[in-house]
Order: sequence, then C-alpha cells, then structure tokens
Amino acid sequence: MKIDVLTLFPEMFSCLNHSIIGRAIDSGLISINSVNIRDFSENKHNRVDDYPYGGGAGMVLQPQPVYRAIQSVKEKQSRIIYLSPKGKLLNQDLAKELSKEKHLVLLCGHYEGIDNRIIENYITDEISIGDYVLTGGELASMVLIDCVARLITGVLGKDESYIDESHYDGLLEYPQYTRPRSFDSFHVPEILLSGNHQKIEYWRKFQALKTTYLNRPDLLDNKNLDDEEREMLKQIKSEQVGK
Repeated sequence: MKIDVLTLFPEMFSCLNHSIIGRAIDSGLISINSVNIRDFSENKHNRVDDYPYGGGAGMVLQPQPVYRAIQSVKEKQSRIIYLSPKGKLLNQDLAKELSKEKHLVLLCGHYEGIDNRIIENYITDEISIGDYVLTGGELASMVLIDCVARLITGVLGKDESYIDESHYDGLLEYPQYTRPRSFDSFHVPEILLSGNHQKIEYWRKFQALKTTYLNRPDLLDNKNLDDEEREMLKQIKSEQVGK
C-alpha cells in the first residue's frame, strides 16, 4: 500500500519509522510519503492560511495550496481522506475496508480547518478518530495509518494475530496472561493451564463477551450472536444481577 500524507508538519511522521510499521516500510509492504503543503504556496513566505470569510476566530487553510498538494500525488485509484472531527468515526470495519486500498492520500487539517470547497469537491472520505478535537490532523493520520497498516497481509507476520483482537469480530478481546503463574498473590486462571483447548476457547469467548457487555454494551447492539453466545450472555447478566 502507498500512503501520501499532506501536512504542514512532515517531520512529525518520522516516528512511524519504528517498530512494526517501520519494519513494514523496510520490507516494502507499505510506503509512507510526507508532503509539505507549504511547498505549494504561491506566497513568497509560503503562507497557506487566511482569515475566514464572515469573521470568526482562527485561520483557515486556503484551497489553492491544498488542491495543488492533492494533485501532486493523486492517482486513478487514490482514496483521499480528510482527517476531521466532523467525519465518520474510524472503526475496525472501516479500517479493514481501507486496508484493501492501493493508495491512500491523508489530508491533515490545521488551525480552524480547510476551505470547504476542497472537502466538497476533492475529498473521498472525511474521517474522525473520536469525538474530540486535536490541534491538527497529524496525530489522527498516524492513528489511521497504524490501524490500517497492521491489517495488511504480512505486516504482523504469518500468524496475523489481529483476528483475536478487540473489535475484529465485534467484541472486545479476552484477557491475556503470561509468566509467572503467580504474581503478587494473583494467579493465572487454571483453565489456561489445563491444556484443554476446547475449554480454553470457550473461556476466551465467554470472557470476550463479558468484557464487551461490561465495558462497551453498545457494541452488542450490532452483533449477531450465535446460540452459544446468547446463552453466555444470559449467564453473564445473571451473574451481574447477583452482585
């Protein structure tokens, strides 16, 4: 996958050259290119913002340099994304969809945002990473890159361990444990030491459902539970009533 990031602060994206994403870049699974929007300004001081029409606080990115930056990287198959708190919420289903694209162009807003003519006419998607506001779209872009890139085949290795993670199948992940078996008088659940893989699988499924019910019950509204999961949920609810 090819990713072009349009930003006022390209130096921020050097942090992606480390860990799993860095290895994916080194192996050629993904490429990340940062493009400085200021390079497309016609102002001798490389200015790219101006006061908003109609008045109000803050500055707005002008359409001309943003348009030129988009055109400099746009290809036939490009999916152009503007990171914005007004966009649709990034979730695992959207991340899986984006991971199948060949080319993503991520536009990072700043100040009070960008001229709306860019959003209306040159953007494929407007995406938010949460119901809060950041000082710019750079951190949001990094979140999207990490979330999407790790779903590309080979990035996490041969086992593709993301299939057991939170949100992948609509549930939060079950609890994880490692050595030592006892820590500060707390012990690893005996079922995980039993070697009975069928019972372990059932326990993990039960715990994933319980964690989701307790922490994010809203996720269950869109989850098609099978018969076993429905019985588990009844048991979980009964346990909570007794507390």
